[in-house]
Amino acid sequence: MRLTDEETAMQAGAFGPAVQWAIDHQIRVGGYLGAEDFVPVTQAHIMADTESLGLAGVEWLEAWARLPAAQRRVRVPTITDPRGTDFASAHKLKHQPWMLDLERRTIHAFEALGVLMTDTCINYQTIMPPVRGEHVAYGDTGVVIYSNSVCGARSNFEGGPSALSAGLTGRTPRYGYHLDAHRRATLLIQCAATPRDLNDWGALGGIVGRLAGDYWQVPALVGLDRVPGSDEMKHFGAALASYGSVALFHMVCITPEAQRLEDVIPDGDIRTHDVTEADIRVFQSAYAKEIDTVDLVVFSAPQLSLVEMSQVADLLDGRHADIPLLAITSPQVKPDADRMGLTRRIEAAGGTVLAGMCFYQSYAREMAEANGWKRLATNSAKLTNIIGGYGYRPALMSMAACVEAACAGGRIGARTQR
Repeated sequence: MRLTDEETAMQAGAFGPAVQWAIDHQIRVGGYLGAEDFVPVTQAHIMADTESLGLAGVEWLEAWARLPAAQRRVRVPTITDPRGTDFASAHKLKHQPWMLDLERRTIHAFEALGVLMTDTCINYQTIMPPVRGEHVAYGDTGVVIYSNSVCGARSNFEGGPSALSAGLTGRTPRYGYHLDAHRRATLLIQCAATPRDLNDWGALGGIVGRLAGDYWQVPALVGLDRVPGSDEMKHFGAALASYGSVALFHMVCITPEAQRLEDVIPDGDIRTHDVTEADIRVFQSAYAKEIDTVDLVVFSAPQLSLVEMSQVADLLDGRHADIPLLAITSPQVKPDADRMGLTRRIEAAGGTVLAGMCFYQSYAREMAEANGWKRLATNSAKLTNIIGGYGYRPALMSMAACVEAACAGGRIGARTQR
């Protein structure tokens, strides 16, 4: 890789051992992926939960945190993905003391490095959303795909060490979605129907993700009859990234880089697929087979916006959840939800509002064993895709159907299937 004078100095240790390690790591990554040089980035976003880090990862961070302050601070704003717990409600989830101890140690280490503990996977809805053409180094797949596609920013999926490296050096290898050549569409999706509910958008994302199948595929969607809102884009993108490892999509006449079809479709033939409403229903029903009751309802992955929190509160008004109902939001949204009475309304109806965590990153298997949870209802296709790996049987339903099930003691009937 071609290095600037400053990058050569970083490699030589002029800025301390943390930056020296970081640039060396990035040179190795860049060399492997064919990057010719680095691109400056304005922000970084890093995984921060201890289930991902493990004890070895926490100790590794603590070693860097013990360096002199001048040798360990990040150069660009560096924020964090959700934690592994909500300390205020850890007892309700039956999180163990060793989990909380690891979380506190991790927070202390990140703060010593100058990392901002935002604990969110929806920073694009709350914190410095990137703008078109802005180069960033983001770790969470849902964050990357939304920022690339809806905002028009530029990021690859950055692993934890790579995201921290970007924070320490202020740059990332110039490959993949930092380059114009990789942002062109590789397949065309003809949508015969426009989704209505958030779980429908997630199902569409899951279907397109399966059709795409790998990181270097860029789907372009046509046929939608309206512009999706931010939460709809969020659920679509999160599921697309989860099911297909996709980092960028285009919606023709909607997303910023695809104002016209010819803006993103290259010359020549392109793979084309049709997706119908029946396909969406088949996708959803596959997750409810032989499930007539659930043990809990989870709204998470991605974290809920303030609008989603209001929708949950409205659906619960005058009712009571007879099984655990978890509404998980960001630390930025939670104070507004408190101030507006949304938290009070949800919890008065038997729900629990959690902040700063994500269900599947929060020792989901251990929670299942401790609480006797096996079957889970959610409106998140991303969570549906992931949570089976932790021993759960998920049902993908609308938000209203999930609330209905919670208030019916977990029973899923004809009314709750919709």
